Amino acid sequence: MTEIPASVAPPQRVLLGPGPSDVDPAVLAALARPTIGHLDPAFVSIMDEVRSMLQTAFGTSNRLTMPMSGTGSAGMEAAIVNLVEPGDRVLVGVNGVFGRRMCEVAKRAGAEVVPVQAPWGRALDPEDFRAAAAGRPVRLLCIVHAETSTGVLQELTGFREVADAVGALLLIDAVTSLGGVPVELDRFGVDMAYSGTQKCLSCPPGLAPLSASDRAVARIQSREQAPVSWYLDLSLLATYWLGKAGGGRAYHHTAPINMVYALHEALRIALSEGLEARFARHRAVSAGLRAGLVAMGLELPVSEAERLPQLTLVRVPDGVDEAAARRFLLTERSLEIGGGLGAFAGKAWRIGMMGSACTPENARFCATSLRDALAAQGHVVADPAAAMDEAFKA
Repeated sequence: MTEIPASVAPPQRVLLGPGPSDVDPAVLAALARPTIGHLDPAFVSIMDEVRSMLQTAFGTSNRLTMPMSGTGSAGMEAAIVNLVEPGDRVLVGVNGVFGRRMCEVAKRAGAEVVPVQAPWGRALDPEDFRAAAAGRPVRLLCIVHAETSTGVLQELTGFREVADAVGALLLIDAVTSLGGVPVELDRFGVDMAYSGTQKCLSCPPGLAPLSASDRAVARIQSREQAPVSWYLDLSLLATYWLGKAGGGRAYHHTAPINMVYALHEALRIALSEGLEARFARHRAVSAGLRAGLVAMGLELPVSEAERLPQLTLVRVPDGVDEAAARRFLLTERSLEIGGGLGAFAGKAWRIGMMGSACTPENARFCATSLRDALAAQGHVVADPAAAMDEAFKA
């Protein structure tokens, strides 16, 4: 007879990696609310409120704004497979892991992909996209707004102008930026953006907020072929989230009802704090953390002008086993930070200060715990406390 395992009892962690982030207790409570039908009028009302709050968070009036069922990667795939048809030419900015991933998804959608490269740890230049177009038509221009693998924040100014010059729609990955830094889709002329719930919104993973401009919707409606994915087909999903001609919602798939409750609560918390106040908190806490890291003699590879407030890349000192340091933090402090990816694999840590986890207390806890992890390997560094105190007074 198969032995039935005990109920799951995961440990309590402090999540200061690249995501997921700590979830607000009110959001966890929302998950436990009674499940109702996905076409129940009460749930439809919740859906409408989620859409409205997402529009505010994205800085847009786009009617087609909704959470996709799935994580941020589902949002990436939905955006690309709906906008791209086989043979379309797509320019993708690559300065980290998630630019590479966009290239892979676009290739699988049948696109002719042109990577536009920048060094890992540096931002992209819009003029490089103009040069890469080489005077040929382009369907889509793709950039990562907040590159989670490096901690680079991409300035969006100039990309709409280049997209217009090459005849392209503009797509951004906002997985790590939404709720942590201004996104402002309408201001920057972004045609489609996707995000995730588990980063700066401090909601469990499982939904991918997405927003599409009228231009993007027109592109979807004028396709010669249906998207390769039925599940991610936005023209079908829109009839559920927005309603169909003549009224009513059309069944597409069973929505993750309780996750929508959780997102509703996470968005309500974010907007109650105020987006500008939330952005300022991310900037202030990350500045305090970085002051402590610098006081410890640690190097931050990304230039100050291009750093993402909610994720800090830290170079591992020579002679230090980076994975062993992370194991120490997890086992001795119940604290999670991330390791490096791609060009920074084995060479860097990634420390997230996102959403509910973005507090001065967590910043201090992270810095002092990292000091202890280094000391456990015989690498003694200065105490970060005084520098952090000074930064938090500023």
